[in-house]
This record gives sequence, structure tokens and C-alpha cells, in this order.
Amino acid sequence: MSYRVAVRALCEFTAKVGDLDLRFTPSPSALEGMAGHRRVTQGRSAGYQTEVALSGEFHELQVRGRADGYDPALNRLEEIKTHRGDLALQPQNHRQLHWAQAKVYAWLMCQSLQLEQMDVALVYFDVDYDKQTLFSQHYQAAELEAHYERLCTLFLAWARQELSRKAERDLALTALKFPHGTFRAGQRELAETVYKAVSTGRCLMAQATTGIGKTLGTLFPLLKAVVPQQLDKILFLSAKTPGRALALEAVSQLHRQPGLPLRTLEMVARDKACEHPDKACHGESCPLAKGFYDRLPAAREAAVHVAILDQATVRRIALEHQVCPYYLSQELARWVDIVIGDYNYYFDLNALLFGLAQEHQWQLAVLVDESHNLVDRARGMYSATLDQSALQAIRKAPPAKLKSPLQRLNREWNVLYAEQIAPYQVHPRLPDKFILTLLRCISLITDEMNAQPQGIDRELLDFYFQALQFTRVAELFDEHYLFDVTRRDPPGKRAQAQLCLRNVVPAPLLAPRLAAARSAILFSATLSPRNYYADLLGLPKDCAWIDVQSPFSASQLEVRIVDSISTRFNHRQASLGPIADLIAQQYLQQPGNYLAFFSSFDYLQQVQGLLAERYPQIDLWAQARKMDESARRDFLGRFTETSRGVGFAVLGGAFGEGIDLPGARLIGAFIATLGLAQLNPVNEQIKGRMNALFGSGYDYTYLYPGLCKVVQAAGRVIRGQDDRGVVVLIDDRFAEGRVKALFPRWWEV
Repeated sequence: MSYRVAVRALCEFTAKVGDLDLRFTPSPSALEGMAGHRRVTQGRSAGYQTEVALSGEFHELQVRGRADGYDPALNRLEEIKTHRGDLALQPQNHRQLHWAQAKVYAWLMCQSLQLEQMDVALVYFDVDYDKQTLFSQHYQAAELEAHYERLCTLFLAWARQELSRKAERDLALTALKFPHGTFRAGQRELAETVYKAVSTGRCLMAQATTGIGKTLGTLFPLLKAVVPQQLDKILFLSAKTPGRALALEAVSQLHRQPGLPLRTLEMVARDKACEHPDKACHGESCPLAKGFYDRLPAAREAAVHVAILDQATVRRIALEHQVCPYYLSQELARWVDIVIGDYNYYFDLNALLFGLAQEHQWQLAVLVDESHNLVDRARGMYSATLDQSALQAIRKAPPAKLKSPLQRLNREWNVLYAEQIAPYQVHPRLPDKFILTLLRCISLITDEMNAQPQGIDRELLDFYFQALQFTRVAELFDEHYLFDVTRRDPPGKRAQAQLCLRNVVPAPLLAPRLAAARSAILFSATLSPRNYYADLLGLPKDCAWIDVQSPFSASQLEVRIVDSISTRFNHRQASLGPIADLIAQQYLQQPGNYLAFFSSFDYLQQVQGLLAERYPQIDLWAQARKMDESARRDFLGRFTETSRGVGFAVLGGAFGEGIDLPGARLIGAFIATLGLAQLNPVNEQIKGRMNALFGSGYDYTYLYPGLCKVVQAAGRVIRGQDDRGVVVLIDDRFAEGRVKALFPRWWEV
């Protein structure tokens, strides 16, 4: 059995040494990188070759890669790297890695062309100044071969270990049994459809009621497909922490079968994994970055002998070996079978997992948990905001070299809204001069970062990353975006403006990510109407669809519409008393635990206050603004098997989905809103764009997203086969036919 390894992966495994050092980053965007490569290669001689496919073997290793360029006339192999910032400040171990890659490509080229010697060059292209810097060395083929064999020898022991484990894993997966013996109602149908989708290489939308075991019902068939479909990895992507927890629990259930050599990794956000948030990510500042790559091999070796690498386990191993937990997890993503993480790890513009999949040509199956959330999350990933107040703050005491450039940027910023009368305005085109000035500032801030080993001012660093995101999103601007300017005129102060590149339709950016996988499975209890999600998420035309039969019967859930009350904004004050009385009547008739959902904190607090005043005997508790995880746990902890009371929450917030309160912990929900987005200039602009693109502006902007929140909130009530409960929908609009058409099939209203 052979082991395929990319040149870059081989070198990163064997030739990376020294400190973790992010001062010479972030690197140019993918588009900037491709443009930079073209600028370099277009200036070469007529016979110059680009993207030269090369390969070689060393025992079981098959080494593959594409050399950036080869000049036959000069007999020179070139490795091209784009960058921004002063090249003299590039960490030495970065340059060492680049030489290692270039020399491997050079040997493979010598072998291919039967050459005895070759010039090897590193070509650095500065994307901000359109400048090339070339470093060249001459090598005999024998020297290059020795370098290649040394790296391969270092990697070979690891490759053999991986080949052996993979053979054991494949045998175990072939024999893998469903952990519960029998499937729940609907779960088998879901599992079989997922297996067919991955077997035929199709995308699948699966709408399935909460409670059938969607997580295990999707993971299990993909694991059974690993061997026949030669899958390299399964990615389980979730919008929220509870989704990751459910996936880890499902994997734990699978591991109850002995002898399953399956590796699973949980990846978390950097701010949740960082041990030293007050320090910069380099060896002169952070002790876990110092010598990171020297200690990484031992940490990696320890980690791969653990089956489930959740956040706590990765942290423990990292600290035992004195390396950064966050960057250790990034390394481990290469060596596991299942990765559990947030959407952004695959769908973000700079997504780690997508980048690794492209680089290594992984055969992926991608699970998108609670995928109704992907619309808003993707819009956020592909949008960018800059606020002039942040610029004003860093202009108060900037580094000397930045004073004039920041002043110029502020002047260009002022031009954008100088003649704007309304607070909010959409512009049809991007401000090219402003963006060029912003790019110049980014370049100078990069130089400043590289020159300050202890790091730069936090406000300047935050602005830098926001500016980088803004310029990268600007490269994507088209009819699926809005560019808007929000002007503020505070009393007695100069006007300021916030700039936003607002993604409205993420489909063109999501579609390539979904298509890159062998199969993408998007599942949720709320994926209706189908065309809304297909249009906004960029699903392929041959995407399969299944609406799994609910395991629950209509007799388990009483759904009542109270159409005598309106929760429209103009009717809010008049609705307070009737809603308070309605909640109290239901509670007194059937005491137990209830959740009451409202469209805003203000509305929630008004009803809660009135209910407390009129019915002081009812125990009440409420969601607060900006609750941390501890406060959320306390809120949910009030719902016990023996407690009685009403919890108040905001629809679409932390308690509107992803929480599990089975049995007597929750017997009913009141939903006093359709969940419609606020009527404001931004949403009206989005409605107009949706109307132009899809002809359904109101539905796509207001109705469908709102009813999704309603159905999700209602789904908190019935969680198990024996649960019974009531959902009270409070608003006359719930009685409209087009609204009722969006309710789950199994409801009887």
C-alpha cells in the first residue's frame, strides 16, 4: 500500500522548526496570491513553464506537487511566494521552509528531465508595491536528491504508522454496527438517504424533526461510506456549541464498540482556545509560541493515540508539551477522520479546512448541522464593516509613519458621505480611491507590526484586521452585495460614518465549497420552503431532498392560534394585558414549565412585569441581554422535572433552538411574534435586491426567516416519544393560509 503526500505537506511536517511566528502574516488573499503569481510569470521568457506537475517515489511514499515555474533557458526552478510587508523582517524559519519546498520540486524536476544540476530560486512578490525579490542558489542534482531523501526518511515512519492505522480503521468501519441496535422512527429513512447521497456524490437537503436523532442518523451512514467511497475525512459543521456537543456524544456512542481506531477532533474558536490572550502569537511574546515547531512532533505523537480529541483533551496535551492548543488543533486536523467545528472552518473566506482539503485533494463528506443557520452565518462571513470612530481612535496617537497615511484615509472617508443627507444610503459602486488608500495603510501597518516584536496597540491591530477583511470582501463585490454608508451626526461633534460591504446572497461563495466535497448533507428541522434555501445557499440543481416523516403524532402536541391578538409594533401596548392573561390562564389550567418567546427584550420585559404584577403566584424568570454560558446554564437549570414556572426568552436567541428540555422540564411554549425581521432601511434594501434576483422580496427577507424561528422555538416542546405539550401561537397572521403552509406537516392546527 502506498502513501500519497503533497510536497508542501511533506515539507511542513519535516522542515518546520523554531517558533510559531505570525508577525509576517496575514498573507495576501487567495485572489491577491493568484494575481501576484501571474504578474511574476507573465514577465518571464516565452518558453517559461508554469504549474508543472511533478511526482516521485520513496519506498511507500508517493510525493506529488506542482512547481510554480521552470525556465528551461536558465535551467531555473522557481518557487513563487506573495507577501506584504518588509521582506527583511520575514522570520528565518519561514524562509527555511520555502527553500525546503523549492529544493524538493527541483529534485523532482531534475529526475523528470534527467538533469545533473539546476538553479533554484525563491521569488517573493510584494502585492502592495508590485515588486519582485529573487534569491537563487545553484545545486547539483545529487545534493537535491539527498535533501529529498532526508525529508522522505523523516516522514516515512509516520506514513507507515498511518497506513497501518488506516487499514485497521477500514476493517473496523466495515464491521461497524449501529450503536442502538434499532433505529428510531424516521432515523433509518434518514440514514439510508444520506448513504445514497454520498454513494452517488450528490448534495442532500434533509428536513427532519428534532428528536429522531439526526446527528447519529447522518454520521453513521457516512462512516459506513468511508471505505467504499474512499473518504478521507468527515466534517461535522455546526453553528453553535450544543451542536458540537451532540456530535461528540454521537461519536462516543460509536466508540462503545471495542477496537474502533477512529480519530475525532473538536475545533474551537481561537479566543476559546488561547491560553495567553494578552500576548502576541510569536516566540518573543508568548511562551507557547516559543519553540512551537520543535515541540510539535512529540505533542502530535501523543495526540494521535487518543480517540476523541475534544477541547479539554487537546488543551491538556498541548500544555503537557508546552505548545499552543489552538495551533496544535490546526495541525491535528490533518491526521483525524472526523472534524467537529464551526461553519467558519470550512465556509469562511480564509477557512482552514477548505484550504487543507484543496491542498491535499481530500475526498470529503460535509455535514452541515442546523443548516437553516447557514444563511445568516454565511452573510456575516462574507461581509465587512468599517467604522470611522475606530479610525479616529487610532489617529489620536499613531506611530509616526502612520500619521499622514491615516489622515489621508480619513479625508477619503469624509468624501464618501459629504453630500449624504439621509442617515443611510446605498451606493451602486465601490469607492476605488478610498480602497487604494486603505490598502496603503494596511501595508504600512503590516510594516509596523513586523518592526514591533512585542506587538502593537490593540486598537490599531483591531482596525488592521477589519481593514483587511474589508479589502478582501471588496474583491467579491457584485449584484449579490450592498455597499452602504450610515452617517452619524452626534450633537456638537463632527459627523462620522460606518461603511458596510453587506453580503445579501451568499450562494455564489458557498456553492464552490459545497461542490468541492464528495457529498454535502445539510440537515435541519426547518428547511422549508426548499427553494428559499436552495437559492440562498447555492445548492446544485441535482441536490436531493428528503422530508423525513416525523416520529411524533399530532395528538402529542396541541397547536393553538390566538388570532384575537396582534403583536404588530403599533399594537404592542394593547397586547400586553391579553398576553399576560393568556399565559396565566394556560399555566393555572395546567401547571408546569413553559417558555414564552417575544420579538424583543423590551416586549418581553413589559409582559413579564405585567404578569408578575397580576399573578404573583407564578414563578417567572427571563433571558437577559448578553448572557454568558454560565448564565445560560442557570436559566436552563430552572427547568427541572419538579419545577413550575414560565421562562421568558427572545425568539431567535440562545433559547430558541439547540436546547433540550425533555419530559416535564418543558410542557409548553407561547410564541408572541411571527419572528419577522425589523422594518428598517437595511432590510428594505435587502428586500428590493431579493425581489430583483428571485421575485420574492418580502418572503425571502421577512416571512421565511421569521417562520423558521417560530417552528424552531416550537420544536423545544416535544423532544421524546412520550412527551406531551402545547404551543400557543399569538398573532392573527398565524391564521393566514400562506403562514400555516410553512408549519410542519405533522402539526394539526
